[in-house]
Amino acid sequence: MIPTHLKSLQALELAMRTGSLTAAGKLLGITTAAVGQRIKTLEEHLGFDLLVRAKSGICLTPELSAALPHIVAAFRELETAAHLLDFQRGLEIHVLANTDWAELWLKTRLSEFKAANPNILFCVNGVGDAPLRLGQADCEVWFGEPRGGYGEEMLFRDYLLPVASPENTKRVSSLDASERLEGFPLLHLNCYRTDPVAIGWPEWISAHGYRKTAAERGIRYAHVLQALEAVFSDAGMLICGLALVQSQLESGIISLPFAISQGAWTEHAYYAAFRESAVRRTQVAAFRSWLLEKSSETTGHLEKLLARD
Repeated sequence: MIPTHLKSLQALELAMRTGSLTAAGKLLGITTAAVGQRIKTLEEHLGFDLLVRAKSGICLTPELSAALPHIVAAFRELETAAHLLDFQRGLEIHVLANTDWAELWLKTRLSEFKAANPNILFCVNGVGDAPLRLGQADCEVWFGEPRGGYGEEMLFRDYLLPVASPENTKRVSSLDASERLEGFPLLHLNCYRTDPVAIGWPEWISAHGYRKTAAERGIRYAHVLQALEAVFSDAGMLICGLALVQSQLESGIISLPFAISQGAWTEHAYYAAFRESAVRRTQVAAFRSWLLEKSSETTGHLEKLLARD
């Protein structure tokens, strides 16, 4: 049972330790649903429930009560062993990151770092050429406010502006300016909701016009990555951060239907934090320096775009 269900036991232990499936998923670099599925697989194997979902959170069943202390102790020992044997990771770097940042920003640049450092292996959000391992990630990246932890660095703020497919940019450009977006499908993002100054379609249209009705209507997406698929297929326009879609803009897959000056900076930013023990490893220190350099280039790129407008 142990080799087959180790990931399920790990998800279960983290869920109980943190008090929620969501928190466990963040530590594992997987979705809340994936954590629930791992636990469900173990429950199906055993033939009884392990957790009960209540209004106050998750609670363990009587069947789990006797076993939980042993599960916790086992994973504590595994984490200790992983820490003591950390040198065996060799030239691996493990990153736990905001999904959009990882897929849209890091992924388009990481090949450059790998070309200069061909022996370094990466595992980003549980996927990569390095295997997923137990224990903390070397680097964590999030979008939001600073947390004040060790080794924390602000990478960059983003600049929000409408983007569209080239075809839709051509369509709206030919319409009268006062009603350019009237009846046009608008796509909305939830990932900027906690930012106190981030603009969405209602705020943008209120400031710049182009539409008189139903600025709040349209499909909502949790992540930029998901919404971009709709943009690529001409299904609507999206307000998102230009730093994330720089490569798509430069390749011409998407375009800017409105002036760059009609956007707004986020108050929140992308931050990175490196474990103290991790940055003592040469490859992690090199990655940290490269990451800060590329982030500075991103900020410079956005500022140049605004200056040229």
